[in-house]
Amino acid sequence: MSGFAPAQDHQALSKVITEGNSNTALGKFRIELNNQSVLINGEQVRSYKITYDNSPVSVIVLVDKDKKCKNYIVVSEDLSLMYKCNGEYFGVKRIDEKYRKDGYFTDNNNLDQANYFHQKVLALGKQNEVNATTLIACYFPELIKK
Repeated sequence: MSGFAPAQDHQALSKVITEGNSNTALGKFRIELNNQSVLINGEQVRSYKITYDNSPVSVIVLVDKDKKCKNYIVVSEDLSLMYKCNGEYFGVKRIDEKYRKDGYFTDNNNLDQANYFHQKVLALGKQNEVNATTLIACYFPELIKK
């Protein structure tokens, strides 16, 4: 699925940044800043770990600064894709080609296409990292084909 293997070592994580209800079968979520070093295109990027009360699977969100805003590469056991902030809106898209050399790509076989198109625009304007990651925690589970 991708070249990133999330660490299972909880000592690599810091305190909880935020938590809430995903409004999905996965239940409540917690977002922690991930202190594990992650490189994209040779640059170290900030990453977050999202865990859910009703699932053993965690989601890692890598934050890559772009010219206008930020790209959020979302990596889970079942699906990888990205959410993009372009300064005008925040929404989902397949992982850009520039991330393929680092092993990140979207496998369309695991993607719920209907929900994908419903998430093309989740919010207007720029989103800070906590808001963007919270939106990802709430909406990303709907994209995994059941």
